[in-house]
Amino acid sequence: MGYLGRGRVSGLARSGMSARGWAAFAAVSVLWGIPYLFIRVAVDGGMPPIFLAWSRVTLAAVVLGAMAWRAGVLPTLRGRLRWVFVYGAIELAAPLPLIAAGERHVASSLAAIIVAAVPLIVAVLALWVEPSERVDRRRLAGLLIGFAGVIALVGIDVAGSGAELLGAGEILLAAAGYACGLLVLNRHLRNLDARATMAAALAFAAVALAPAAALSAGPRNPSAAALASLAVLVVFCTAAALLVYVLLVNEVGAGRASVINYIVPVLAVGLGVAVLGERPGAGAIAGLLLILAGSWLATDGRLPPGLDRLLSRHGGPPARDRTPESEPGMKALR
Repeated sequence: MGYLGRGRVSGLARSGMSARGWAAFAAVSVLWGIPYLFIRVAVDGGMPPIFLAWSRVTLAAVVLGAMAWRAGVLPTLRGRLRWVFVYGAIELAAPLPLIAAGERHVASSLAAIIVAAVPLIVAVLALWVEPSERVDRRRLAGLLIGFAGVIALVGIDVAGSGAELLGAGEILLAAAGYACGLLVLNRHLRNLDARATMAAALAFAAVALAPAAALSAGPRNPSAAALASLAVLVVFCTAAALLVYVLLVNEVGAGRASVINYIVPVLAVGLGVAVLGERPGAGAIAGLLLILAGSWLATDGRLPPGLDRLLSRHGGPPARDRTPESEPGMKALR
């Protein structure tokens, strides 16, 4: 459930990652790539979106809460609980049911592509909340390319259907929540133990969603496929994924681990096509490519040499003369 891309695939190769690191990387990529498929199966099978989201955060809160308690790190949250609750609300309690609700109207592959815009939203918000941030030509190019992808996606594949527009809007709101949550985490919770922060945030989200989840459960008969999908989402895509991700970050670092954010939407689109028979249109494919390219440039990427030389003629040093590590705001967005 983390969504900000910053690392480079080539960096992984150069780092000499261990077999354990590669195994964890592959596992998390799969575990975070398949939820869109199972969310779609669950909601199509009669599972209420709110109940689906509540089930995921509740079990994850129990797992991470036990880890944090055993490690004795929960007391580190004293004085920060207000921001933990804010984080839990905008990163978990709101986005998860919004994505599930949105997938009642749009394909799972489309949902994954929209969520891939999170780094773009973060890059825009960072210009407002981080005084050190500024728009250089590399970032501007990335933002323009990425948002052109969003426009292509919505304008070509979604615009003809009111229900699809509603679903895409719900998922875009979820993406905005993820982006705001990342900035709250960076500005107010950055120095806290991740296990304690996530356990408390998940617990708050579980409590916040509980009343709506209880009301939505009602006299419904979810299909066997929906119940199986719920089990997969809770056990594998939430609890196991979080545990393996902790292992991955400890093994290779957060920067390299975040390369996953470029792989997840591609895997999700592939699964939607192979398993659900979805057929992404031209807008979806163009949107995916443009959003990933824009995210790469807006957060950590580099322009192709030819384009970089072309833009350098219009003033300012080439983007390659500045490393991301020299930009305080970009270090904050890892």
